[in-house]
Amino acid sequence: MGNTKICFLILSWIFLSVSLGYGQDRYVVKYKYKPQTEYSLESPEEFLTQKALDRRAREGVMADSTDLPVSRKYVEKVGAIVDEVIYNSKWFNASVIVASEDQVERLKALDFVSEDGVELIAKNFHSNGNNGRSNILNFPISIQVRTKGSSEDDYAFQNGILGVPDMHGEGLTGKGITIAVFDGGFMNTDEIEGMKHLFDENKIIATKDFVLPWSDNVFRTETHGTSALSLIAANDVNTLVAGAYDADYILCITEDVTSEYRIEEYNWARAAEYADSLGTDIISSSLGYNYFNDPEMNYSKSDLDGETALITRAANIASEKGILVVTSAGNEGGGSATTITAPADSKGVLSIGSVSKDLTRSSFSSIGPTADGRIKPDLMALGSGVRLWRGSNATSTSSGTSFSAPQISALAAGIWQGRPEWTKDELVYYLLMSGSNSDEPNSELGYGVPNFELAYYGEILDVELSPEVYETKIYPNPLEGKELFIKFGHEDQCTYTLINGNGQIISKDMLSRTSNKDPYELKINSLNKGLYIIELIEGISSERHPILIR
Repeated sequence: MGNTKICFLILSWIFLSVSLGYGQDRYVVKYKYKPQTEYSLESPEEFLTQKALDRRAREGVMADSTDLPVSRKYVEKVGAIVDEVIYNSKWFNASVIVASEDQVERLKALDFVSEDGVELIAKNFHSNGNNGRSNILNFPISIQVRTKGSSEDDYAFQNGILGVPDMHGEGLTGKGITIAVFDGGFMNTDEIEGMKHLFDENKIIATKDFVLPWSDNVFRTETHGTSALSLIAANDVNTLVAGAYDADYILCITEDVTSEYRIEEYNWARAAEYADSLGTDIISSSLGYNYFNDPEMNYSKSDLDGETALITRAANIASEKGILVVTSAGNEGGGSATTITAPADSKGVLSIGSVSKDLTRSSFSSIGPTADGRIKPDLMALGSGVRLWRGSNATSTSSGTSFSAPQISALAAGIWQGRPEWTKDELVYYLLMSGSNSDEPNSELGYGVPNFELAYYGEILDVELSPEVYETKIYPNPLEGKELFIKFGHEDQCTYTLINGNGQIISKDMLSRTSNKDPYELKINSLNKGLYIIELIEGISSERHPILIR
């Protein structure tokens, strides 16, 4: 078997070299315009599935120019110049190509290409080892293999802290929810007993390899994606029962494990476009980027502002289209602040950190805040010694935020199955409010470990609990009217700042009241529906709380 594998790798390498040219570089070509002759926003059903349209209807989102494909005539003109057009990105109105330097100069002269419209995003295909690599796949910190039937205590704990058994007791297993999983490969998935039902019941509705676009096989390369998928989808009582084993799945390879270049961010964006068009509800991604083989591509801490990294901008667009994006925070938690990786800095995603079995932050779990001061990570789940599937013969344990994030994806899928009327922002709100640290969120634990019952029944609890139950209380929340009551602090004055989902300050002022026994009253006028953050400051005390405006 060893010789066979070596031969396969050699043949694969030869194929790669012949297909794209050994040493050829890859670029993104950005277009100024997006002329259309085939599609119109008046007929979105021609380029989006009904499930994608249904999600937009629920979210109150209309199809826009980002949903339209790149101009065919532009692609044909570019294709006539370059070696190959690998794929096109409609969200960024661009093409990813293979080209020589001479061809790049010819592209720059085209009148429909943006002034800065040709950018190097990857050098040749050969691996440069680990030089310049971050822990992009959040590779496991430890692996221990156990035999079947010996892991029930492990997965009972990781499920139990999230309330997954209670969720399953309500009959909520992700049925009707579509989850797209982006990773570096799903090797062994089609051979694992605990995921056999995905194939028997046709739960995998689509697969796509964006690293090798000509390949139809995503069950290759490596098992990081296999492990992440098992934490959402596995269903075998003797080994591992995950939270959303009845969901439908889209599996995409976006991470090139042989090198580290910005093309992988474009792969992720293209996969998100693909999943969006198929109507995915959730994207679960255990990938993160900050360092590359080419240091000129690296992101600094100041770039982690929720709008700079390409993958972060793609995650923002996905979120704006009503997709819940769940991503790992990163495994760089060592000393200094802001060690999260893109797209965990996105304003629109849930970035997930790791806790150990004593529910304290795992030492490796990346922390915030973002460069613009927002709290990250958002939520936590067990990431140390997680029970998962990796090989085809037995489960194992492994550690990393890569394995805490999928568990939150599964929890969200189960809750959304039971609350299909909730928008994405409402789902996010109740997940955050159910967190063990929701009273005092910070940049190490975020809002803490979420809980199914508190999230699922949160709407009822908000009605039944009186404001006096907690020292700080903001109500009614969700807000449907114009008057917000805030029970906070011990003085008769405080400062408030209202921040929208894009991190922009909407208003900032003083609040006053006649007695500290009374709540502050704040008039909310002419704000769009969605998730907001209110920051309250009294002396040296400050708190941030989410507010959902309907």
